Amino acid sequence: MGKPKRERTLPDSEAQAVATFMRTSPQKLDLVAGLIRNMPVDKAVTALVFSKKRIARDVRKTLESAIANAENNHGLDIDQLVVAEASVGKRLVMKRFRPRARGRAGRINKFFSRLRIVVREQAPAPAVEEAA
Repeated sequence: MGKPKRERTLPDSEAQAVATFMRTSPQKLDLVAGLIRNMPVDKAVTALVFSKKRIARDVRKTLESAIANAENNHGLDIDQLVVAEASVGKRLVMKRFRPRARGRAGRINKFFSRLRIVVREQAPAPAVEEAA
């Protein structure tokens, strides 16, 4: 007895990976996610390796997880994968207080984010031959 198996929501040519509770604000994470959207996965990994943003390392790990899911779980060809979707969402916000002047308190918000990366297998582009 248990719950019935949940149906797969993605098509057969797609795979995903989700990272929850990433310790950065959604706004900062979306800048890095926007860097890799609609890129081939090999170029996206290279762009993340050379990015100066701290969170780019965690985004790269999530992307590599999505690539591994596509290859091992769904049998997709990793040379034809493209980052179809890189969406960012809000998680919890830790609220902290810092003492300020004259007995007041300043509020500090520590944001957490979630990242969902979907990779899609695309058919190779047909080779175009030039006429001599």
